[in-house]
Amino acid sequence: MRVVALWRYPVKSTLGEEMAELRVDSGGVDGDRALAVIDTFTGFVATAKHPRLWRMLLEFAAMTEDRVFITFPDGTKLPADAPAVAPRLSAVLGRSITVSGIRPDGASVERPAPEDVLDHGVTAVVSAQTLEIGQGSPGCSFVDHSPVHLITTATLRHLGTESVRYRPNLIVDTPPGTAAFVENSWLGREIQIGDDAGARLRVTIPTPRCAVPSLAHGALPRDPDAVRTVMKGNRIEVPGFEGAKPCAGAYAEVIRSGTVRVDDPITMP
Repeated sequence: MRVVALWRYPVKSTLGEEMAELRVDSGGVDGDRALAVIDTFTGFVATAKHPRLWRMLLEFAAMTEDRVFITFPDGTKLPADAPAVAPRLSAVLGRSITVSGIRPDGASVERPAPEDVLDHGVTAVVSAQTLEIGQGSPGCSFVDHSPVHLITTATLRHLGTESVRYRPNLIVDTPPGTAAFVENSWLGREIQIGDDAGARLRVTIPTPRCAVPSLAHGALPRDPDAVRTVMKGNRIEVPGFEGAKPCAGAYAEVIRSGTVRVDDPITMP
């Protein structure tokens, strides 16, 4: 196995940036989900998991140069900490927001069931579960659960759609013939990246899927099958979640820091 792609997402739920290398430590990927949009009225962290309110976040892109920049759908590019950003984002999103680099205690998101979004549409009013984020991470970023998210090429081939819809940090190339959803069998196992002194991860839980992969991502159109295929093929029990969830990919914690590079070999000691 080897690393075939690396991604980070400087602002939660916006489009991210493909990288040649990433630094990882116990808090996760350096610069990943470092900022988030916060709903001023509710206090919830904005996420496209709740598409009626926040699907437009996937029309924005974020990248890190000397600081984080946000590119708006009209092509305007501004530093994320510029005074004009929050008012301009509020105007485009239709809700009063702030941009924060500090994850408050108990930071939570609203997450409708993907079945409800697919059945009723992205603009429908559907019930939403409240989930506290970052519960599997010792860091302070706005990750959903654990510090690192990975998915395999075996799973992606089975799903048959673009990898960016699943928003992984690492895409792991697996040998021909590897079964889809092989990540299910990795729970608790360690993943060595690079040589013996390189970064090492431990898989924590399978990744429960929300409606996000089915949504438009920038120029990519909606693709309901990106979630429906998971619903049909891989519903499993996930620690900390009620009932069997549609899963694709896995979350992992970092047990040894290091720099991860594209083409690094991956072993499971």
